[in-house]
Amino acid sequence: MTIGASTMYVVPVVLPAVQAEFGIARADASLPYSLLMIGMGVGGVLMGRLADRFGVMVPLLVGSTCIGLGYAAAAMATDIHVFNLVHGVVLGLFGISATFSPLLADTSLWWVKRRGIAVAVCASGNYLGGAIWPPVLQHFVETVGWRQGYLWMGVICGASMLALSLLMRRRPPALAVSDTMSDTASDTATPFGLPPNAALALLMIAGTACCVAMSMPQVHIVAYCSDLGYGAARGAEMLSLMLGFGIASRLLSGWVCDHIGGLRTLLLGSILQMVALLLFLPFDGLAPLYVISALFGLFQGGIVPSYAIIVREHFPAREAGARTGAVIMCTLLGMALGGWMSGKVFDLTGSYQAAFVNGIAWNAVNLAIAWMLLRRGGPARPALATA
Repeated sequence: MTIGASTMYVVPVVLPAVQAEFGIARADASLPYSLLMIGMGVGGVLMGRLADRFGVMVPLLVGSTCIGLGYAAAAMATDIHVFNLVHGVVLGLFGISATFSPLLADTSLWWVKRRGIAVAVCASGNYLGGAIWPPVLQHFVETVGWRQGYLWMGVICGASMLALSLLMRRRPPALAVSDTMSDTASDTATPFGLPPNAALALLMIAGTACCVAMSMPQVHIVAYCSDLGYGAARGAEMLSLMLGFGIASRLLSGWVCDHIGGLRTLLLGSILQMVALLLFLPFDGLAPLYVISALFGLFQGGIVPSYAIIVREHFPAREAGARTGAVIMCTLLGMALGGWMSGKVFDLTGSYQAAFVNGIAWNAVNLAIAWMLLRRGGPARPALATA
């Protein structure tokens, strides 16, 4: 998860250099990230089915090979269209997609008790990658250029992930004991007092909205720091700090979900994420930005994993895989939309202040849906009580 996650965090680091080399607008330079997230979302469904049939090692082998080749192909891209295509298809659809949904699903099959915290630990690898790789790539950019940096990333990540994939041959054991009490508590025809598809649609909208807001600082913090005159290196450090604190957030959220339920955890994370976004508006000094970046990571890291817990608590277990996949895909599409949209708002206004306001508005949509669902249906029984 940590190695594959490198592909998510390279575009924010090289965004200023790529924009300058290809002579494109900020929104166009953000498009590779958006296409990568779309590819990751769609590919997660395909790779999940592959893992169900052949085991998780097979999609990991495909993903590691495509990550290595994708970095190399992007490094040799002669125009922005090829660069976009490589990120969307090779690195996204067939690369990183193998390391998120399939690994989370596989992890959930090895644990019965404390499954929430186990999945949270696995999901933290995604943010651990965000803490490790931006400074590494930024060093390459400053010393040998972004193209050589991409080549080195392909060698390091592709080879190491390929070797680790071979250790994932063993299939998870069949679960001998079914979580009957949990299934009974959640097997309702009207989750939140709504038809199942309507409830799912609201969760999908909520997932899209929260991640449009979430993507603004993650995708544009490096460019934002460059515009403020602090330099891309300071922005890469803030991104690393942001995602490093996201690790603690995800681990904490797994514990919180076991005690108060997924919906209340989502509501809490949404409120705190909005607080962090609001802090970006009045403060643009170097020291405050470091502090706000840390707070943003600490506040928002547990939001996405909470959706899996919500689906598990409020929908029948036999539908959990498909419904969770649909919501997680929407969170990734939200990241894709938000990364591009923030760049477009910047191009239209010449300032990131309006982009932050746009993110806050989307966060408000997520907050409203979470509050409405909590009022309608209340939290389901926490997973700890039925483990």
